[in-house]
Amino acid sequence: MDVKFELFPFGKTKALTMSYDDGQIYDRKLVEIFNEYGIKGTFHLNSDNFGKESFISSDEVAKLYHGHEVAVHTKTHPFMDCIPIEAVVEEILEDRKNLETLVGYPVKGMSYPYGVYNQEIVSILPSLGIEYARTIESHHDFRIPSNFLTWAPTCHHDDNLLELGRKFLEYDYKGKLKLMYVWGHSFEFERKNNWHLIESFCKLMAGKDDIWYATNIEIVRYIKALKSLQFSVSRDIVYNPSAISVWISVNGRPVEIKSGEIVNLQK
Repeated sequence: MDVKFELFPFGKTKALTMSYDDGQIYDRKLVEIFNEYGIKGTFHLNSDNFGKESFISSDEVAKLYHGHEVAVHTKTHPFMDCIPIEAVVEEILEDRKNLETLVGYPVKGMSYPYGVYNQEIVSILPSLGIEYARTIESHHDFRIPSNFLTWAPTCHHDDNLLELGRKFLEYDYKGKLKLMYVWGHSFEFERKNNWHLIESFCKLMAGKDDIWYATNIEIVRYIKALKSLQFSVSRDIVYNPSAISVWISVNGRPVEIKSGEIVNLQK
């Protein structure tokens, strides 16, 4: 019996997720493009900036980002390694609280303002309810992170985006999942007058049968659920203790392991 222990939902072998910071008014156009092509994104917001010049207002957050994810970018966007740890705690918790009031769900992810962090900051994130935090240290690869609290992206959108996208599409599944993670700021498209770049990328990536289009938190929760699977010694019986379905490959076909289900893979 040939068992490969991980697939994305519905047997897909690749995932694409997008990550955009700051919550400026240009997110409106970016979300419109994502929605047109079925691309999912996470938007990291500074709640203290709502309503200021060039920033979205608080009353449009829920509707604008519906179908995507809203996440922490701290309340005021400080250099977190230059403020007391008590202030770091306040920046994160207050931003979470403000955003949760607007969107009506637990906000569990973040991106580091200016990409700045240190080990002390990373170590306190779980106690603040943060499950993942994105850096700006691109690796130009399609790997699943070993530590979601220092989650490095594939690339910034100005960094060979289309070339990397085509490489991602050409990847053949060999038992290892691949993830493309793109980050940036929507105002950069306006500033550089290159909205055509993200439109071309979304058009290139859209509608692929082997790609799961997901938000950052959906990726995190799914990978955690996969890793929680419990196998028998012979690896022919599997139990899923998580709250969501996960998929594995058995003899070349995708098998769904539902929440709370015990499955004998030989039947």
